[in-house]
Amino acid sequence: MPSALPLGDPVPTDGRFPPEVIQALPARADKPFGLYVHIPFCSVRCGYCDFNTYTAADLGPGASHQSYPETVMAELEFARETLDDAGAPDRALSTVFFGGGTPTLLPAGELARILHRVHELFGFAPDTEVTTEANPDTVTPESAQILAEAGFTRLSLGMQSAVPHVLRTLDRTHDPENVPAAHAAAQAAGLETSLDLIYGTPGESLQDWSRSLESAIALRPDHISAYSLIVEPGTAMAAQIRRGELPDIDPDDQADKYVMTDQMAQAAGYEWYEVSNFARGGNKRSQHNLNYWQDSDWWGAGPGAHSHLAGMRWWNVKHPAPYAQRVQQGISPGHGRELLDAEATVLEYLMLRLRIVDGLDVAEFNTLPQLGQSESSPITQELLRQLTEEGLAEASAAQPSEYYPEGRIVLTLQGRLLADAVTRRLVT
Repeated sequence: MPSALPLGDPVPTDGRFPPEVIQALPARADKPFGLYVHIPFCSVRCGYCDFNTYTAADLGPGASHQSYPETVMAELEFARETLDDAGAPDRALSTVFFGGGTPTLLPAGELARILHRVHELFGFAPDTEVTTEANPDTVTPESAQILAEAGFTRLSLGMQSAVPHVLRTLDRTHDPENVPAAHAAAQAAGLETSLDLIYGTPGESLQDWSRSLESAIALRPDHISAYSLIVEPGTAMAAQIRRGELPDIDPDDQADKYVMTDQMAQAAGYEWYEVSNFARGGNKRSQHNLNYWQDSDWWGAGPGAHSHLAGMRWWNVKHPAPYAQRVQQGISPGHGRELLDAEATVLEYLMLRLRIVDGLDVAEFNTLPQLGQSESSPITQELLRQLTEEGLAEASAAQPSEYYPEGRIVLTLQGRLLADAVTRRLVT
């Protein structure tokens, strides 16, 4: 089942932002603004997945594939009105991301219709990146062409693995042979491509993972995401491991596979730019995901979708039926929200900046207004020296420069493997 929503303060039915956020909005005018559109449908629920997704049998009355486009467009209209009422700066969208679930379970024409309404309501900045995730079995040359003509620029294919027994363990139902076919269809339509992979599945050998990487790299996508499998409580896979039907996750095995990923990707011309993401050049990075990692703003539309604006997070009700009911009543589908306090702001700054290749600007961190209100201390040159001597941070980036007078912390390969431990050292 999908994971539980976090606790938080209730969202008012009119969606109005608190005064602190309204006051902070003008200063966010230069920040990128993105939109996430959640499509919560899957044909089959994978055993490892705790995302907010539903099969047709899970939906019940009040929600359906057919009615969903109108429902989510109604929330987008609500979002436009709420932002205008708050006096939010008029920011055209820099990125749009359709995620799921499996967005391409909706007909390509319906995705195009939603995107057209997005453009009418918010406008697009120059070179707006527009991505949709897709199951390889749901992409055809015809659907890829419809998406490209509608304004989509990027297709992210859920490949996960090239090895049949690994896909079976993950409960993935797509045919591995359809990955190159879907990828070719996307490229022929002029779409940039990304392949999503998962490593560390129970029973997956190093040879299996190498085969998956080789298969992905051979297609020459623009971008590769490689995520370690996390077994979430309450999933079918967690129950299988608990019953002894599957071996538990081995962190050492996952570390070995991450090192293999980094080596093979870089040898093939892919650069790491975030711990789990590799791109063929800087202009092929996922700009939408960079928005998340660089403290930008985004609106999340759809059941269970999360949003962030000027230091406030909020999230929608989970199930598509009550979500649809609220939207149809003209009230906020928001379930809860929270304003980030100083501790949370400092911790998130550290965690997110350390994940990306640009790293953490030490001088910028040391002058964060929230730092003095938290229990964390400024980063000293002595601590920076220790991290470089231990091989956790790049020595060249740590050197003071014109643009970074106190240097940066850019994690080495070893540092990326121990990113959580490095973060803990920096917040003590």
